[in-house]
Amino acid sequence: MIRLTDQAFDPGAELSRFCAGRRETGAVASFVGIARGEQGQAAALELEAYPGFTEAQIGEIADAAVSRFGLQDFAILHRVGRIAPGEAIVFVAAASAHRRAAFEACDHLMDYLKSRAPFWKKEHGPDGERWVEPTARDLADAARWD
Repeated sequence: MIRLTDQAFDPGAELSRFCAGRRETGAVASFVGIARGEQGQAAALELEAYPGFTEAQIGEIADAAVSRFGLQDFAILHRVGRIAPGEAIVFVAAASAHRRAAFEACDHLMDYLKSRAPFWKKEHGPDGERWVEPTARDLADAARWD
């Protein structure tokens, strides 16, 4: 499941929904990204995406992760639009027979989403707005999987 939404979501409810009815799954790993206030420097984060295109690009890396890590299932829920500090931005879950695959797949998917997925991020703060680019650390984290 890959879904973009401009609505706030409950990560706990998403995790419960993802885990429901899994009788052959041995592990589910999940990650929730939350918008930071940056010590008062960020009043909001705004994310833009191209509907259809963004999901398709995420789908390609997710399908590759299914093969690479032997996943049984995955879920990616990503906010778009204006997001206030403290609100969830992203929820990623990976289900597999064993924990290591679930952990690694979740990490892999987040590294992609953070550094390479087609989102455009703008931070709004007291000094105006600025575009946010992946950091050197974000790019190095993603490069581990190449």
